Formats: sequence, structure tokens, C-alpha cells
Amino acid sequence: MKHASAYTCALLCVTAFAVSGCFKPPVSMPDERIIGYDGKRLTPPDCNRLEQPSLLTDAGIPRPSMAWGCATYSNLAAQIANPQDFVAPQPLGPADAAVAASGVRRYETEHVYPLPTDTTRDQK
Repeated sequence: MKHASAYTCALLCVTAFAVSGCFKPPVSMPDERIIGYDGKRLTPPDCNRLEQPSLLTDAGIPRPSMAWGCATYSNLAAQIANPQDFVAPQPLGPADAAVAASGVRRYETEHVYPLPTDTTRDQK
């Protein structure tokens, strides 16, 4: 009985190891530099260039090819409000440590300012 359970455990480990390698993205997957910039806005990548044929089959029929990263980079290009931030980013301003520290101090000493009651924030 010990041999059967050891065999089953070994078979499960080998199967898990084999299956875990099936869905890894290709090593040559492009990075964020594939997002274009036309001078005004970011342009999503050409998804046809990103397509990789699937190595898996389903009952002998090849599975559809996959465009690794296409949705991610297309969504990133659509979400950027000001593409100039990527081309020439603005330097960060100095942090206002005194304001941040006073807020923490008020919280620790339980002198928190109450929320205004003339808004709808506390209505349910």
C-alpha cells in the first residue's frame, strides 16, 4: 500500500509540474515600450505582432493563438491621461512633512476634526 501512495504522489507531482509550464508567457514578450506615441496620445500595440501560436491542442484541434500582453498594453495606453508624463515627466515636488505630521499627531491625540455636516457624506 505504501508503494501505491508513493507512486500516486509522484504521479501527481510530475503532472502538476508538467501542467504548470503550459501557460507561461513567452520569454520574448515585449515590455511597455511597445506602446506607441504619436505626439498627442499613446497608441496601443499592433496585436497581430504579439500573437503566439498555441502549443496546446483540444482533441487534436489546435487551440487559438494568444496575443500575450495585448489587452494589458492596450488598456494602459487608453488609461494614460497625459502622455507627456511618459515622454518628459515632471519632477516631484517636496513633501510637506509638517502638514502630514500634524494630521498624524491629531489622530494620535484624538483631536481629529469632525466631518462637515452640511454634506451628504454621512447620509445613508
